[in-house]
Amino acid sequence: MPKLRILLKYWLPPLVWMIVIFSASGDTKSYQHSSALFSPVLRWLFPHMSAEHIELLHHLVRKTAHLTEYALLALLLWRAIRRPQKCDHGLRPWRWDEAGLSLASVFLYAASDEFHQIFVPSRTPLVSDVIIDTTGGAISLLLLWGIGKILKHW
Repeated sequence: MPKLRILLKYWLPPLVWMIVIFSASGDTKSYQHSSALFSPVLRWLFPHMSAEHIELLHHLVRKTAHLTEYALLALLLWRAIRRPQKCDHGLRPWRWDEAGLSLASVFLYAASDEFHQIFVPSRTPLVSDVIIDTTGGAISLLLLWGIGKILKHW
């Protein structure tokens, strides 16, 4: 029973998040579909905005979403890999191998997600998206490390 509890507590959140990411790789979340919602809203809010600016904002929002969803995945994977445990002097120190394993997992999942998009007619698999996704994971882990360093000195 304790192993099942650990599995559910630490590994279920990243697995659920991976399912959310996978579902976002389907046709309904394609560029064309999100543009059909995003563009009219921007045109309504900013009627004088040029089509080029709307297109640029749409592109930036989509890439920021990539960065954010994989940043969260990296944190969830790090938590599952690390499984916080108390030691004699408080929380365990930061370990780069745990962060590296989390980031490698993010990279592999991002690559597999782009591979999945090969089979979705309305999607385009891009190596640049794998780079953006992995960068999101790296940024979140570095921020976590930095926050830990700051809190340690307080």
